[in-house]
Amino acid sequence: MPAYTTQDIRNIALVGQSGAGKTTLAEGLLYRTGAIQNQGSIERGDTVCDFDPQEQKYQHSLNSSLAWFEKDGKHINLIDTPGLPDFFGRTFGVMQAVETVAVVINADAGIEPAALAMMEHAKEDNLCRMIIVNKIDSETANLEQLVEQIRLTFGDVCLPLNLPAASRDKVVDCFFTPEGVETLFSSVADAHTTIIDQVVEVDEALMEIYLEQGEDLTPAQLHDPFEQALREGHLVPICFTSATTGAGIKELAAVMARLMPDPRAGNPPLFFRGEGEKAVPVEVLPEEEKHAVAHVFKISNDPFRGRLGLFRVHQGIITPNSQMFIGDARKPFKAAHLLRLQGKEQSEMEQAIPGDICALARVDEIFLDAVLHDSHDEDNFHLRPEHFPMPLFGLALIPKNRSDDQKLSDALHKLESEDPCLQVEHDSQANETVIRGMGDLHLRIILEQLEDRYNVHVDTRPPSIPYRETISAAAEGHHRHKKQTGGAGQFGEVFLRVEPMPRGEGFSFVDEVKGGVIPGSLIPAVEKGVQMALEEGFVAGFPIQDVKVTVYDGKYHSVDSKEIAFVTAGKKAFQTALEKARPIVLEPMVEITIQAQGDAMGDITADLSTRRGRVSSTEAGSAGRMIIKGLVPLAELDDYSSRLKSMTGGEGGYEIAYSHYDPVPGDVQRRLAQTFLRKEDSEE
Repeated sequence: MPAYTTQDIRNIALVGQSGAGKTTLAEGLLYRTGAIQNQGSIERGDTVCDFDPQEQKYQHSLNSSLAWFEKDGKHINLIDTPGLPDFFGRTFGVMQAVETVAVVINADAGIEPAALAMMEHAKEDNLCRMIIVNKIDSETANLEQLVEQIRLTFGDVCLPLNLPAASRDKVVDCFFTPEGVETLFSSVADAHTTIIDQVVEVDEALMEIYLEQGEDLTPAQLHDPFEQALREGHLVPICFTSATTGAGIKELAAVMARLMPDPRAGNPPLFFRGEGEKAVPVEVLPEEEKHAVAHVFKISNDPFRGRLGLFRVHQGIITPNSQMFIGDARKPFKAAHLLRLQGKEQSEMEQAIPGDICALARVDEIFLDAVLHDSHDEDNFHLRPEHFPMPLFGLALIPKNRSDDQKLSDALHKLESEDPCLQVEHDSQANETVIRGMGDLHLRIILEQLEDRYNVHVDTRPPSIPYRETISAAAEGHHRHKKQTGGAGQFGEVFLRVEPMPRGEGFSFVDEVKGGVIPGSLIPAVEKGVQMALEEGFVAGFPIQDVKVTVYDGKYHSVDSKEIAFVTAGKKAFQTALEKARPIVLEPMVEITIQAQGDAMGDITADLSTRRGRVSSTEAGSAGRMIIKGLVPLAELDDYSSRLKSMTGGEGGYEIAYSHYDPVPGDVQRRLAQTFLRKEDSEE
């Protein structure tokens, strides 16, 4: 049994821009709380959290990593996360496992894009937030100005719990035991008063004591309203540290242990039962006596040690003897290898209690976002789906050895199971395997893993653009399928109508058949036929989306009507309707953010204009750089990295994010249509 209870657990994710010092900060916390004997460094490649050879090669976190330490009788689970934009998906997935998100800001660099994204994402997930200003030992960092910038950007709810000393070699506590020590800016007394004023606003009784009696409130009195203020987003504490010198590290550990919420005091994630519109909220509580419920937030595949699933226990107790189910699976598995992780180091656990973050080894059926449970009462439980960035950068892969097709498929399947922002697809029209990720670095990492982990070597080429098709008008379609080949024949007749749906809504199938003219048992066959046509495309062979199909009439024969007949009738009736519904081809539009020196702005904006792009804003960055934001078709960004380097002398950079689908120009649609031949056409 663990030496701690659920109330003693703290689950905290370190997030923020790459280079902010998250991994070094985690290392400092582990070292100065006695969890490790020696403090590693990024340069030497011996930190607890960046243990993967690729991370050591690039000197950047590429995966989330779990570590833990003890402080003041509390068990703190710390998750170090990637800060590169290409790997934000891996960071967002971690947030479902914690109560608190600690956004680390580089004191020199100030508020960078990752800090903005992580603060917003944590707020949307209703998580408690704190800000850690790291690298305070830098003499060039204007910390007073940075605090003003933080409060201006994220609101007046951001308040310092401690302040850097004038020497920058330590921090001065402003909450527990405020001292009259000279600080770099502001004063301990002012910071102390501001924190109390902010906290008591959520507790009327405490505010009355504070105002009427003029009593100085103790940390014990402030503890519960402090946690409430965190839960409600009424307070975002700021702490100062230097991970390299150790300044503020012990104080930060104390804040995490004494003030951050435990699993009972944080805002719990929302669980649902059922799918889609029929999903209903269900109560999952961090109580040991209830059925076990846990959520898998990370998967890793090791060629030697097999599959490892990291999960957070939300309810009940799990032991190595527990018989567990995965999702709605009927067959249980035994949680035999229940592990606590300290980076890559693994140790067996006797039991996991609510709030614990641990791992299961060698369970091949486990998958990302799975809910583990020990009773069929929790079948079909799931968390609210996480909104991950859409992967847009693509590469088509061709095995160098033709016999490696299956080997490549198996390896990609494993890599896809680990990464929520890696998409693997097979383009049947081009007969190519395509991977899509968040950027050049993301795809480079995947290619290296294919070689290093799985010994699969591939050639690459630019992939086809993920065009889509839709309709721009309502129409009706009809088809009678009748086939007689001697003996039993085939007969099915379908009447349907199609209507365009709002962009991004997908597909809707409605059964309005009355009087049993098509038996209910054969309606799924009609839908199957429609789905086949959706996948095949109509204009240029791309999947069709944003269409509502309503089947309203038809005929069947008591002897000759079979499933295959209504599959065919449904497909061809749908295609007949499509022909009259003004079908169009859609292309993905992306939001692009370009950073470059100001003297290159003219060339960049002109280039975007020739590529059918639109500049939405320009703003000044630091050190004479400009930030250009705009909207551009993904199809126009082929080889954009090379073009941007040419325009900026090699120093420009860019990021893209999916925005929406727009109709392609008429000439582009005609060009795409010319190369497409439907299966029915080719068979004639």
